[in-house]
Amino acid sequence: MPTEKNDLHRGTLDMLILKVVASGPLHGYAIAQRLNQISKDYFQVPQGSLYPALHRLEERQWLDAEWKDTSTGREAKFYTLTNKGKKQLEAEVLGWERLSDAVSLILRTAD
Repeated sequence: MPTEKNDLHRGTLDMLILKVVASGPLHGYAIAQRLNQISKDYFQVPQGSLYPALHRLEERQWLDAEWKDTSTGREAKFYTLTNKGKKQLEAEVLGWERLSDAVSLILRTAD
């Protein structure tokens, strides 16, 4: 059964957001743009998915948020990774690498 390219494995969006924010403070729109840019247009995260995820990550204390002015003069919420978020990101990346390795082993198996 085919799936849409934007159907992310549960928790994957959270990990990707944490990874992008790890490089420095970003507002929501910039996070979405960065995910799209880095993934060469594969991840086009709609606002209806992005902002609930950012709110969830903030509630879990994996991200801090602060209202600041953007380069366009508008105010936006900028997100930064917390120490708790750094530890979570490390755990998520390790788990993803293990999953990826296991899937690769299966896919390389001869019939």
